[in-house]
Amino acid sequence: MSSPRAAQTVARDGGSIRSYRNAPWCAMFVSWVADKAGMRDSMGADAYTVTWARWFKRHERWGRKAERGAVVFFSWNGGRIRSIDHVGLVKKDNGNGTITTIEGNTGDGRVEQRVRPKSQVVGYGYPEFQS
Repeated sequence: MSSPRAAQTVARDGGSIRSYRNAPWCAMFVSWVADKAGMRDSMGADAYTVTWARWFKRHERWGRKAERGAVVFFSWNGGRIRSIDHVGLVKKDNGNGTITTIEGNTGDGRVEQRVRPKSQVVGYGYPEFQS
């Protein structure tokens, strides 16, 4: 909450830095992973899932194919970007209509591996990985 990014997010989205203290943190977790991996520029980072999905779309790195390492955006009630509720990282496309993910703020409010149906996926953001 003391980072420059927190101040930028509040300036853009409104609210207050204090309001992030108890906010859902799935996107903050994936953003933290991007930062720790040195991939912030190629993966983006945001505390708000909808804004982050739009970032991938704007950078022409948005699609519908589950790829290992992609940022996956979920909606529990529909398939549009503005309805995104949750975000995680794709570990594996299971080939049976499900994907295995790594997600923060899930289950008991922890980081967990989950298996989710692809029917809940709005889209995927594809980071630019270095070879």
